[in-house]
Amino acid sequence: MSETDQPRNTPARIFELYKTMCLIRAFEERAEDAFDEGFINGSIHQYIGQEAVGTGVCSNLRRNDYILSNHRGHGHSIAKGADPEAMMKELMGRVGGTSGAKGGSMHIADFSVGMLGANGVLADGLTMGVGAAQAITLKGDDSIVAVFVGDGTTNRGPFYEALNWAMVYELPIMFVCENNTYASSTLTRSVTAGDGPVARAKAFGMPAFDVDGNNVVAVDALATDLIARVRSGQGPHFLHARTYRVKGHISRDKLLYRRDGETEENWENEPLGQCASWLADNGLNEADLRSAHAAAYAQIDTAVTAAKESPFPDAALAYEDVQDFGPPEPWAGTGDAA
Repeated sequence: MSETDQPRNTPARIFELYKTMCLIRAFEERAEDAFDEGFINGSIHQYIGQEAVGTGVCSNLRRNDYILSNHRGHGHSIAKGADPEAMMKELMGRVGGTSGAKGGSMHIADFSVGMLGANGVLADGLTMGVGAAQAITLKGDDSIVAVFVGDGTTNRGPFYEALNWAMVYELPIMFVCENNTYASSTLTRSVTAGDGPVARAKAFGMPAFDVDGNNVVAVDALATDLIARVRSGQGPHFLHARTYRVKGHISRDKLLYRRDGETEENWENEPLGQCASWLADNGLNEADLRSAHAAAYAQIDTAVTAAKESPFPDAALAYEDVQDFGPPEPWAGTGDAA
């Protein structure tokens, strides 16, 4: 949730970001445990290793700002202020879930905090985000939209449609590309022509910036500046965050497409460890770090227990929340219907 009233780069502020990242990490690890135990069906796409991006961006957003996500949306939701217990209930298909147990992992949404939804269709979040930004312009308020997109998605047509539309209409939107190296199991650079996402955004005339996406201090500082620009009417901006998906594309991914030692090397640069080192160097007591880490896991463990104990929804609820325009209109023409 927004911490925009706090000074930048103080230990107190960065410690709050660390707590959020710990909560995301705990949620993702416990979600994997629940999946392995059979409490979650389908699949889960974990955000482990990318926590600094969602945390650093969303810490600068207001509650009435909007975000859209992709299939890897748990971390974005928590960073925007969604209730982890309601999210865990949603993953398990239980009463009290964020979408009434109808969305599941890949469609996490919580309109109460401006999280308009995750999406399993690559790049569709961008076009919906542009629509939300267009609505803000029509309403005339000062909200903005942030859309999170993966590096692989920058090769899909809707990416270009969304950036073009946003620039033509000077919409209040920030595109956040989380470059985690892989598009599913394919090295993105091996299937991407040209100079990459930043160059592609600049081709539309959009201000585009690159940042170390594993460094929450750096992400927070850049997001502070770019979000202020967007909110002040300077049009769309593009933030490219270099990070790494430490876990597989889905939780049971065996990572056979990575070279030996690659994952272990990147664990040494993951965001929580980096942030903890920064905090220690800036005077934070190590006991406080351990306490924050333990508190996050305790909160998520409570959420998991509550979700497991929550009942499944009544089957009759399947007929609610379904778009219905009523029965077909009677044919009003002459002769047989075409």
